[in-house]
Amino acid sequence: MKIVLGQISPVIGDFTGNLASMQATLREFPDADLVIFPELAVTGYPPRDLLLNRDFRHKAAGALEELQAWSDVPAFVVGSIAARAAEHGRDLYNSAFLIARGRIVAVQHKVLLPTYDVFDEDRYFQPGPQPQVIDFGGRRIALSICEDLWQGPSDLPPRHGSSPLSGLVGQRTDLLVNISASPFSADKQATRERLLRHWAAALGCPAVLVNQVGGNDELVFDGGSLAVATDGHLLGRARAFAEDALLVDTQGGVARTEPYPAAGGERLHAALTLGIRDYARRCGFYRAVLGLSGGIDSAVTAALAVDALGAEAVVGLAMPSAVSSSHSIEDANDLGNRLGIEVHVLRLNDLVAEAGRTLGPIYQPGTGGVADENVQARLRGLLLMAYSNYTGALLLTTGNKSELAVGYCTIYGDMCGGLAVISDVYKTEVYELARWINRDREMIPGRSLHKAPSAELRSGQFD
Repeated sequence: MKIVLGQISPVIGDFTGNLASMQATLREFPDADLVIFPELAVTGYPPRDLLLNRDFRHKAAGALEELQAWSDVPAFVVGSIAARAAEHGRDLYNSAFLIARGRIVAVQHKVLLPTYDVFDEDRYFQPGPQPQVIDFGGRRIALSICEDLWQGPSDLPPRHGSSPLSGLVGQRTDLLVNISASPFSADKQATRERLLRHWAAALGCPAVLVNQVGGNDELVFDGGSLAVATDGHLLGRARAFAEDALLVDTQGGVARTEPYPAAGGERLHAALTLGIRDYARRCGFYRAVLGLSGGIDSAVTAALAVDALGAEAVVGLAMPSAVSSSHSIEDANDLGNRLGIEVHVLRLNDLVAEAGRTLGPIYQPGTGGVADENVQARLRGLLLMAYSNYTGALLLTTGNKSELAVGYCTIYGDMCGGLAVISDVYKTEVYELARWINRDREMIPGRSLHKAPSAELRSGQFD
């Protein structure tokens, strides 16, 4: 069976664009037996409270009708929402539609609705009935949606009582299809592949998983769609962190198999640059700005922004105060030269002095401790936001997960910004990223890598 893994990057609410991406893939493979697209590919994932909007639902229904009008393309599986008429429970399903020759041949509703971590599907959807094997084109196909696959090997942490796929064991099944919108985390791809192999063996048939790719706000989807044979060997794997369309023959040899990025800096870099690029593009930003301290966090964030958007689209502001070290400006300028970005030096001395005069009736400047220190951080936030407002550039914050986890940051200061690029990256991983960025040549200055971290809000301060 010739199957195409249609790994597209749906945009939430862009029905026209999402359908155009699907149609382009279908036109590219006119002789395929089946083309498979990701979970909720019509609406984009996660649509969240847009699902409560009547107009959004109406457009989703209209898009599904348009899909049915495509009678001159191969059969395909696509994810969208389905209305449910009932007095009790939710009035929507998260569904997989099998469409062929201008009509919906079969529908499978998602059974297991994740409500942990970043997921809140039970808020919007009703669980579907147990999956059934579908007779189509002389073959027996089982459709499943993302979480329905995630109950398998006994040593994996159980998220639900039982797997909906277990009811198919013992039935004749020729193909297992899983459509997914599974966000990236560091080790998830290996678990996806293991689960797919488990169910291919359990059902005695080839299995395919098609995952969406792209950045939607704080979520990054890594793609990595794949197909495995009954015995578990890999039939093909699509690219990671990029759109792809991969033709796989379940009865033939191994198709194109793209390597998944290695753990550590390479994998984090791929995820974060995709997240920056898609967030900026989908929100209408063409430039980015960030504060440069000469330290490792801002250096790594700047390098990621350059790789995502291009050096010409990134601007750095270095904002020293009277307690800043000389090397903070030297290293910020050195970084700018290495990355090829524009750097402006805006000195805070006069602003800090004026703030002190204004605060004079409240307390004596220089005796306020943390209050004095945070005046500097908040003045930097003011200047960065002013630049962002004036130019329309997206302000990137530079705090890492280790700092944010313990509150080592300043509200209305270094927390100002529209996208917190490394907020889910531990400090140790920041160094790992820096070493990977410097793998071929030194893009991040060596001194930024090796000097002791410091907020430089008072003399002699170290993190």
